Amino acid sequence: MEWLAEGIADFVGDYMAFYMFGFVFIVLLLGYPVAFTLGGVALIFTWLGIYTDTFDSAFLEALPNRLYGIMTNQVLIAVPLFVFMGVMLERSKIAEDLLNTMARLFGSLRGGIGFSVTIVGMLLAASTGIVGATVVTMGLLSLPTMLKRGYDPKISTGIICASGTLGQIIPPSIVLVLLGDVLSSAYQQAQLDMGIFSPETVSVGDLFIGAMLPGLLLVGLYIAWLAFVAFTRPAAMPAIPASEHENSAHIMEEVLKSLAPPLVLILAVLGSIIAGLATPTEAAALGAVGAMLLAAVKRQLTAGNLREVVYSATRVTSMVFMILIGASLFSLVFRGFEGDELVHELLTSLPGGVFTAMFVVMLVMFLLGFVLDFIEITFVVVPIVGPVLLAMGIDPVWLGIMIAINLQTSFLTPPFGFALFYLRGVAPKAITTAQIYQGVTPFIAIQLLAMAMIAYWPQIATWLPSQVS
Repeated sequence: MEWLAEGIADFVGDYMAFYMFGFVFIVLLLGYPVAFTLGGVALIFTWLGIYTDTFDSAFLEALPNRLYGIMTNQVLIAVPLFVFMGVMLERSKIAEDLLNTMARLFGSLRGGIGFSVTIVGMLLAASTGIVGATVVTMGLLSLPTMLKRGYDPKISTGIICASGTLGQIIPPSIVLVLLGDVLSSAYQQAQLDMGIFSPETVSVGDLFIGAMLPGLLLVGLYIAWLAFVAFTRPAAMPAIPASEHENSAHIMEEVLKSLAPPLVLILAVLGSIIAGLATPTEAAALGAVGAMLLAAVKRQLTAGNLREVVYSATRVTSMVFMILIGASLFSLVFRGFEGDELVHELLTSLPGGVFTAMFVVMLVMFLLGFVLDFIEITFVVVPIVGPVLLAMGIDPVWLGIMIAINLQTSFLTPPFGFALFYLRGVAPKAITTAQIYQGVTPFIAIQLLAMAMIAYWPQIATWLPSQVS
């Protein structure tokens, strides 16, 4: 049997880490759960590595400490709190009130409902931070209305998918919470590798602040595109007849009543972080309590609703932490096979230096976004490539924003974009999949334009955090 072990060792050589990475995606494509796939593949390759004498089993001794660190991580407590806040707001009918009121406000304009959906999508993103919930909610509430008013199905579906994915970048976003925690560790590791033993830190709050201008930039580009379409193709985005939208002399008062509750909650959560009055975790607790108060005001805080919200938040949180545990085991074994050194050598040896390395990483993440959710990419890929890119001098806040927008773009891109599947699940049968794909195409171009702008002018992401700190 020794000759077999030696033959296997010669075959795998120094690239066992890459083989393990590839095997994970093969298993995922077969439909197995992500969390158990990551942990299971890691254990299989651990046994194979020990058998071929290419892996030191002492690496597994660090696993209990890693798991303890996950369970005691104060930053990650923000995840269930933000999820609770988002689900509670979703069930309090705030989105429905906002859509109805904003549609009456902008209804006299060509494309008015489209503007309303984009603005409400932005507010929901800032309130919930959950892409799937926002796309489904907007699809159920606004798509039938837009089609009834004569909107082009392609325009309608594109608006809903694009505005729904704003939850990836507009704080408080679950993506930014997880990215902030992972990038913080990667940034400290990068500095230690460079011999800096008093490393600077980057926090979730820094990413929240850095994401504000890019998020508003995306919303502005969306609205500019819709205005252009409404001007050049008025039949695709008609205005509501005056007799229907001017049925209230107190429209501004109604707008304020609909906007005030979510705006106050958003300002309380983000304002407390920016002002330094609360950590993201404390602000998340504030948001959860505020969402319950808003639900109580709207008489939606019933025992049944509360039970469903707690169940939903618990399910999402359990999924996140199970994936994190599996990813921790996977990354530990990956490093045991010296995968981090292989990635470092690969990225640093590319021609073109930082630009090429960043481009390759963004391209790989974009493609992975077709198969994996942002949680898996954040926990598996970012810890591997993050320290290498940060050691090249890349700003951690800028890197985090670029990753978030990149994943947002991937979620929109046919044929595997998650947002497309969410909308397909609630769209009428008369809407074809091809129409959804065509509808999101202009918004994908807008996303890529925004990424190019932030790449060319990093200050869009880094200026505000530098002013606040």
